[in-house]
Amino acid sequence: MKRDGELDALDLAILKHLQRNARLANNTLAERVGLAPSTCLERVRRLVEGGVVTGFRAEVDPRAMGIGLQAMIAVSLRRHSRDLVESFREHAMSRPEVLAVYHVAGAMDFLLHVAARDADHLRDLTMDAFTTRPEVGRLETHLIFQCATCREKPSYLEEEVAE
Repeated sequence: MKRDGELDALDLAILKHLQRNARLANNTLAERVGLAPSTCLERVRRLVEGGVVTGFRAEVDPRAMGIGLQAMIAVSLRRHSRDLVESFREHAMSRPEVLAVYHVAGAMDFLLHVAARDADHLRDLTMDAFTTRPEVGRLETHLIFQCATCREKPSYLEEEVAE
């Protein structure tokens, strides 16, 4: 990372490899991006300290955790104010079943990605945790049959860095 906080081509290469495999050994990463191991380790440290790399995590099979069902719950609020939006977001994030909260534009205000043991658990979650909230006007629940996520985010900076 440059001193001004901008990413250069080497930073982007490091990020690309770390997104594919966060457990990549530093020596291997350094070799792949063409840096000395100590320089590579320092760059990774600066990317973490600078907030570019926000964490490292393990991908876990949901079934191994007892998750039998996932869904997207679309939530429409009765009224809109910064306080109500923030209150609902904080409540949703406090629920252990909620994997992600998306505040969106359109007919619905939030999309919640949730994980449940089974259909009864999902029903109880929607009824007890969300429909009882005074700011909630309407819910739509969409079952997820299959969930696949891309591990690597696209980089739109590569063209800028090349210039």
